[in-house]
Amino acid sequence: MFGIGTTELIIILAIILIIFGVGKLPSIGTGLGQAIKNFKKTSSENELDANHLTEKPEQIPFKDITGQVSSQYEKSAKEA
Repeated sequence: MFGIGTTELIIILAIILIIFGVGKLPSIGTGLGQAIKNFKKTSSENELDANHLTEKPEQIPFKDITGQVSSQYEKSAKEA
């Protein structure tokens, strides 16, 4: 685990326990868990956005575009 042995891990946890105390450990764990959860959520959203940007857009025939525009123009001209 990151090159940290069992002894080093126990020493680090003991120092954290001495600095923060028993009462603050649950709130620290909760905050750390929420931070990791938000990080994963944001990174997955960014990955989906990146995948969406790399997709090729659908090719719409030029006739369909002009037909839609001209029919909308004719409807608005009749209404006015």
